[in-house]
Amino acid sequence: MQRPFTSVMTSFARSLCVVGCWSVVATMLPAQPAVIGRVIHDRNGNGRADPGEPGVANVVASNQVDVVRTDATGAFRFDAAPTGLVYITVPDDRRATSRFWQPVAPSAAPLVFLLAPAPRARTFTFVHGSDPHVADASLPRLQRARELIDSIAPAFALLTGDLVRDALRVTEQEARGYYDLFAREAERFRTPLFTVPGNHELFGLERLASGVPAEHPLHNRGMYRRYRGPDYYSFDVGGLHVIALNTIDVYDDTWYHGQVDSVQLAWLARDLAMVPANRPVVTFNHIPLYSAMESIGGFTERPPAPSVIPLGSRKVYRHTVANASAVLAILRTRRLVLALGGHIHARERLQYDLDGRAVRFEQAAAIVGPSDAGGMDFRSGLTVYRVRDGVIDAGRFLPLDPPRTTPSAPR
Repeated sequence: MQRPFTSVMTSFARSLCVVGCWSVVATMLPAQPAVIGRVIHDRNGNGRADPGEPGVANVVASNQVDVVRTDATGAFRFDAAPTGLVYITVPDDRRATSRFWQPVAPSAAPLVFLLAPAPRARTFTFVHGSDPHVADASLPRLQRARELIDSIAPAFALLTGDLVRDALRVTEQEARGYYDLFAREAERFRTPLFTVPGNHELFGLERLASGVPAEHPLHNRGMYRRYRGPDYYSFDVGGLHVIALNTIDVYDDTWYHGQVDSVQLAWLARDLAMVPANRPVVTFNHIPLYSAMESIGGFTERPPAPSVIPLGSRKVYRHTVANASAVLAILRTRRLVLALGGHIHARERLQYDLDGRAVRFEQAAAIVGPSDAGGMDFRSGLTVYRVRDGVIDAGRFLPLDPPRTTPSAPR
């Protein structure tokens, strides 16, 4: 992940300064205004902050670095917003009547989030889909998925990345066209839709193909955040704590690979510190924490997605999370039960016994179409999960029809 200007300058100044000069250098750094906000109890659920409506205490808010709770008046404060975004973790006895995330305005105007009361669900369903790779040719596949999801009427749906055909190897105009297309279709969902970025959402990353400089304001994660908001966040539903992770990292502004960067790891620990120890935790992300598909598809050194890439003096597998053990060490401080992923274009179910309990690592098939690996055909479809009193069933695969009509998109 590219280091922010202030971080670079801080390191530079500390390496050069003698005692007493840091205060001089600090005055040279651009000051960021504090970010303040309030979570309001939307009594009538009209999506407006009406006079007399009180604040909501103990709601978790985050700027994607710090994690805090609102005070008795529903207020929160951050010294800065490093990613330009703030979100709240919607509690499972509330529903958001405003967007759960907001960009921080240059004017530093207070942020307002609205929550209406909602019954805590004991039994509900949710849907996991992935990799629609939206473009004009593949749009009917996502539309078919949307129709199926809305007909089921689940509590929510998760899409684990590669939402658009491509943003990492194309111009800004082409990338925006795909993002706009996905945004229009996402608005048509009647089901609450939660997404995370895949590698194809990272704008201009492969510079030799895209010609996009690293200094472009939408480079890398910038375009995803502009269109979809935070690339990692959390929410509560029906006794579950659901965590969205961004498992795409970059090396030398050229190569994507599976990894959770250090800033996000620190955020994850702070987020989980707010969660009761016995609450089941579900994660969802694009590149899987663990997968067996590399052994099925076979090792490849061919571009555009070789199995292994160099990271400085070492090499790592590209299509699983290289530091999954570090991620799992944090998640195991709570009750991780299900880790969902995408990227591999096949439904996959793995289970390991960790700390005396079963932990499932499951990937979704690709919405964009069927795929093949190792001489086997993998169907396109969705997975429907049913939750009862915090227990998640094995999931039911729902194939998308018609069968293969478009070629599988590259990873």
